[in-house]
Amino acid sequence: MLYHFMQYFGDYIPGGNVFNYITFRAGGAVMTALLLSFLFGPWFIGKLKLRQNNGQPIREDGPPSHLIHKTGTPTMGGLLILLAVSFATLLWADLTNIFVWIVLLATIGFGMIGFADDYRKLTNGNSAGVSGRVKLTLEICLALAIIFAVSAYMPPALATSFAVPFFKDLLLDFGIFFFVLVSLCVIVGASNAVNLTDGLDGLAIVPSMIAIASFGLIAYLVGNTVFSNYLQIHYVPGTGELAVICAAFIGAGLGFLWFNAPPAMVFMGDTGSLAIGGALGSIAVATKHEIVLAIIGGLFVLETVSVIVQVISYKLTGRRVFAMAPLHHHFEKRGWAEPTIVIRFWIIAVILALAGLATLKLR
Repeated sequence: MLYHFMQYFGDYIPGGNVFNYITFRAGGAVMTALLLSFLFGPWFIGKLKLRQNNGQPIREDGPPSHLIHKTGTPTMGGLLILLAVSFATLLWADLTNIFVWIVLLATIGFGMIGFADDYRKLTNGNSAGVSGRVKLTLEICLALAIIFAVSAYMPPALATSFAVPFFKDLLLDFGIFFFVLVSLCVIVGASNAVNLTDGLDGLAIVPSMIAIASFGLIAYLVGNTVFSNYLQIHYVPGTGELAVICAAFIGAGLGFLWFNAPPAMVFMGDTGSLAIGGALGSIAVATKHEIVLAIIGGLFVLETVSVIVQVISYKLTGRRVFAMAPLHHHFEKRGWAEPTIVIRFWIIAVILALAGLATLKLR
């Protein structure tokens, strides 16, 4: 809203032209989302505690320490992230940009699916939420809408193509069917991968911020003709504005981490993790960096693969590869302290993000 206000009255306000710069508005979005999280976080968490009684249901087959230390902690803290991101984006972004609306609605849509799952768990008083089949169906329907919306506003040469990192101008166009199939895997997979990673205090939110910050930079570069030409990456008009919503995520994430740091006062729940993953996947599809997401979000990939391997191994052989899946619980079972796991996973997330960003130049 501020951007459009300044379009009309910027000439009469000293320094009003700075609102034309994405970088300035991204900074504003960070601070707005951060301040909203700090100001309303304590009140919001208090309301969650009053309404949830026993807090998030804890898995009985999980590490025993969780039943001791985490029982009673409220969930659905992702609503705080959603509110901060939405308000900051609406305040600072160019609201005529279709990609901003696609990603924002994708975030809210996946967040509402997660909200339904969290609400069902609280109502049932156990860790069984919405059935996997229903949840996956809803995620696929939402992802399909996102994919077709993104494709409709893409340059024709990019609409159904995949850009390959490390190559200057290589585009792989396998047609609409394969494009939709792979894009579905990217968006739905990213959403559920972040959800699987959200198992320890602060574990999911910091790698999420690292990945979103990386894609904020990618979006800014991809949407800028000068930088995209210099780096020899594919230019996608309009995607630069996604840097503002990425910045809002960073601010909201930092604010949420204040309350989610060990020992957590609140969990983000599926409300937050599905929303963050859905946003990441949608931004990757919009910026034509789907493959790079697998590198930058490699930590989420590892967590997901650990679950897949565990399930396949147990069904085929009756034996488990890991002491417990996802991977972070395996290390807990092996005696690692929770802060050790969390900080080491953060380090891995930073390394993978740097590796993913290196693909922008290594061509």
